Amino acid sequence: MSGLSLQHWVRRLPGVLGVLGVSGVLGALLLNMGATHVMAQDYPSKPIRMWIPSSAGGATDVAARILGVHMAEMLAQPVIVENRVTSGGMVATSQLAQSAPDGYTLMMTFDTFATTPHMYKSAPYDVVKDFTPIMLVTRYPQILIVHPSLKVKTLREFVAYAKANGARMNFGSAGPGSSARLSYELFKDVAGIETMPVHYKGGGPAVQDLIAGQLHVMLIQASGTIQQSIKAGKLVGLATSGLKRSPQFPDLPVIADFYPGFETISWVGLIGPAGIPRPIVDRLNATLGKILGTADMKEKMAGQGAEIVASTPDEFGATIRNENTRWGRIIRDKKISID
Repeated sequence: MSGLSLQHWVRRLPGVLGVLGVSGVLGALLLNMGATHVMAQDYPSKPIRMWIPSSAGGATDVAARILGVHMAEMLAQPVIVENRVTSGGMVATSQLAQSAPDGYTLMMTFDTFATTPHMYKSAPYDVVKDFTPIMLVTRYPQILIVHPSLKVKTLREFVAYAKANGARMNFGSAGPGSSARLSYELFKDVAGIETMPVHYKGGGPAVQDLIAGQLHVMLIQASGTIQQSIKAGKLVGLATSGLKRSPQFPDLPVIADFYPGFETISWVGLIGPAGIPRPIVDRLNATLGKILGTADMKEKMAGQGAEIVASTPDEFGATIRNENTRWGRIIRDKKISID
């Protein structure tokens, strides 16, 4: 029984009662609580695996690799970062849900964690019940960007251009279930335009093709690569997607200035399988909090276009629930699906 959480045994309580009886179950629970306490005190005693359900180069990948180095130093154990991209990250996320809840298998995930399951007829996991929220690490404003060949400089100019040329235009997404796809689908709806999607296995490759002129437009999290590309004239930024102007792009308006109420935000957060003992969750959260609180890390994240959040586990859980509800409704209303 040792190493499994109290939550695990509560879920199994009806069946266990029939075998052990009340006194036996109480003894088993007390024994398990003691073992969990010892396990948490010794944590970590071996390498930690941190999966990333997206390709190299995206905001999640960059955040995981930056934080992984500092986590390894503070926890005195290697943090092995691994990209697992199959099926838009669904396979890796499903594998995470089935992993041992001991804090040694984690995932640095992003906003589509809460939305992708709504696009399948039957998802292999429940984003609320099957995972342990550890920390909402960062938020990213999304930015509407176009290739300079369109010769548009403002949001109004782009919408007019798209209405005249939509049949010949495409937009890039980080995958059919990505926030870049969902956000742009929502933007298309409010702006009354039509462009064809081109899906990639992650935001990094899509942005590179936009820079190369293979794509016309994207609405995606504002990474450091995008910031640098706009400064170099390789991309044109038209507007950001929060309700107020982004500190990274203070000269750009927000989409809500033109289409009231429009808001889309990308985020990155750390999760694990359901049932990780709270002392381990708290240690991971505190470790990340210390890392993110340093001046060096604030500078690095700002360079990636990120706003540091460093939430509590409970705050992150509330974010997941809210995002799951909001986007689930939009996906059903717009009949967006993958399979």
